[in-house]
Amino acid sequence: MKTLTRWSNTIMERYLPDPYIFVAILTLLVFLLGIGLTDSGPLDMTVHWGNGFWGLLAFTMQMVIVLVAGHVLASSPFFKKLLSTLAGLAKSPGTAILLVTVVSLIACWINWGFGLVIGALFAKEIAKKVTTVDYRLLIASAYSGFIIWHGGLGGSIPLSIATADHPYAKMMGVVPTSETIFSTYNLFIIAVIFITLPLLNRFMMPKPEDTVTVDPKLLEDEIEVEEAEEKTPAARLENSVILSMLIGALGVVYLVQHFVTKGFDLNLNIVNLIFFILGIIFHGTPKRFLAAVANAVKTSGGIIIQFPFYAGIMGMMVDSELAKVMSQWFVSISTEATFPLFTFYAAGLVNFFVPSGGGQWAVQAPVMLDAAQTLGVSYSKTAMAIAWGDAWTNMIQPFWALPALAIAGLRAKDIMGYCVFVLLLSGIVVSIGLYFF
Repeated sequence: MKTLTRWSNTIMERYLPDPYIFVAILTLLVFLLGIGLTDSGPLDMTVHWGNGFWGLLAFTMQMVIVLVAGHVLASSPFFKKLLSTLAGLAKSPGTAILLVTVVSLIACWINWGFGLVIGALFAKEIAKKVTTVDYRLLIASAYSGFIIWHGGLGGSIPLSIATADHPYAKMMGVVPTSETIFSTYNLFIIAVIFITLPLLNRFMMPKPEDTVTVDPKLLEDEIEVEEAEEKTPAARLENSVILSMLIGALGVVYLVQHFVTKGFDLNLNIVNLIFFILGIIFHGTPKRFLAAVANAVKTSGGIIIQFPFYAGIMGMMVDSELAKVMSQWFVSISTEATFPLFTFYAAGLVNFFVPSGGGQWAVQAPVMLDAAQTLGVSYSKTAMAIAWGDAWTNMIQPFWALPALAIAGLRAKDIMGYCVFVLLLSGIVVSIGLYFF
């Protein structure tokens, strides 16, 4: 295993470009595929790209806030102490890898946004304690937990079809989570991944001579807060604990009201609000909070620049109907028994170009649900096959790794060599779950 991972890391270091280069190549590839496989010409594809370019603006802002608010919370004295205490449970590189994987799996099963940030922050804190652990594998382990998000409590597709009046309600009705998230096949997949993924990550630990460590001092987030010499009214407000607590109380009351009236609705906006409010409270004063924000914003450049390009790719995939062409090819070679399996593989392929659960469902659902009806396959299983395909190839798609990489201060090529094996393991487990259950 160590030989294979060393070979994989070498390949990724040599050939995997920066995520911006990756998305630029994907853009040109989809442009050419659209011309070759659909009725769209070069000008049509250009228009599709331009029309879609700003289609993820709201989501881009949500992801920037996930990153910034998570950073702000983690740099607060209280949260740093909490993470440090939990990180103290790891006494060796092996236990560090196991612990961060399990924590990431649990957090991502609860909510993907929560899991992405918490996993990376926890891994970073562990690296300060266990200085001999391979930092690349540690961050890869934190990211690997993301594989189960679409089969968990925050899965966008199963939650969407469990909602009254969803876009495909006339065809498939309202599908309860007992048939998706809590179905036998999905619980089997989740359970097996929970058992095998931490062990896989542990087995990928490199030899001591190949281990890449990080100086703990480089992981410290230094927040400089200048003390005002003059005690002006403005300075008193900037250093007012009372003001922070009042804003914090406002947020806490809203969150309590939200969960009381809507149940466990942990959507991305609520996750961001939790991070923000706790950051305001734990930093104590507005001045310390704003200093933490200024420090955190430096890491969000990759998301701001790259996400519009992915929106442009989605525009080309949807408007040219290239995604439909890809999906229909998999449908054409499917039988009743293999349809969930090929739906999973088709979704994994489409996910490279449409890395959004909601967007992918909108693209593939019409084709796959019609095929499921013709073949007599369960609508709920078809939906979960798309959901798992969306989650599966995220392991080698830099789009979702950007927040974790920004927090860790690493490049995509630093962790993707390990993530390839997570892709292989999870692909086998999901295939077995969809085919045999």
